[in-house]
Amino acid sequence: MTELLQLAIYGVVLGSILTLGAIGVSLIYGILRFAHFAHGDLMALGAYFSLSLVAGLGFPVWASAPFAIVGAALAAIAIDQTVYRHLRKSPPIILLISSFGIAIALRSVIQLVWGPRNQVYASGIQIPWRFEGLVIKPDHVWIVLGAVVLVAALHLFLTRTKMGKAMRAMSDNMDLALVSGIPSERVIMVTWAVGGGLAAVAGIFLGMDTRLHPVMGWSVLLPVFAAAILGGIGRPYGAIAGGMVIGLAMEMSTVVIDPTYKPAVAFALMVIMLVVRPQGLFKGNA
Repeated sequence: MTELLQLAIYGVVLGSILTLGAIGVSLIYGILRFAHFAHGDLMALGAYFSLSLVAGLGFPVWASAPFAIVGAALAAIAIDQTVYRHLRKSPPIILLISSFGIAIALRSVIQLVWGPRNQVYASGIQIPWRFEGLVIKPDHVWIVLGAVVLVAALHLFLTRTKMGKAMRAMSDNMDLALVSGIPSERVIMVTWAVGGGLAAVAGIFLGMDTRLHPVMGWSVLLPVFAAAILGGIGRPYGAIAGGMVIGLAMEMSTVVIDPTYKPAVAFALMVIMLVVRPQGLFKGNA
């Protein structure tokens, strides 16, 4: 029982990271109707922005997060304005392939600027807390609490602000939203900013939980998309449930299979959901 509870804790931590990434994927798909395969590398870019302040200027990780969020948000907007904006009327497959190209470009930039080796925010062994045989790292607590705060803030943004309501309207019915006078370009830019910011935090949390390396974002892209699809692609609230389910399933699966195959569990759940219920657990776009 203790082993299962320990794995459940790890699953919640992983689920919190996947949730933040999956929300960004769902927001972008809901507004622009294309799967952004460079989102994982955007997560990695945000993590390395934070590393620059932590390693270069001695910032605590939490203090570097706002700068990383702004940097990743600006990078996402710049990518959209220079690349995706000119391809919006193209077939979806063109956008999909272009996002693969952006992913490779971002990974190359990370390798050129920060190097190909593994890096960490803080060296040494973190002393964990122990409760009745359970081991909890302080970083894990901050990851879960940070994800909860960000999800709550996103909920308030989508439900209480004019821009958030405009994003939901465009996700529900693009044509009706445009006829209603909603500024589509502004909404798209805010969507990229929010998605990029959440990706940065997800990347930072992933770096805190493991370590930083140039392909860290690519390695979690499949679980992130599995979480988005499980919750209903284009539905941010569904991505929260999807992220937790995928995170728990991946960690719990180590009881019966080798941990190396954890991504295969996410892939299997994604395939099953696409076959059994393609609309996801929560049908809809808003």
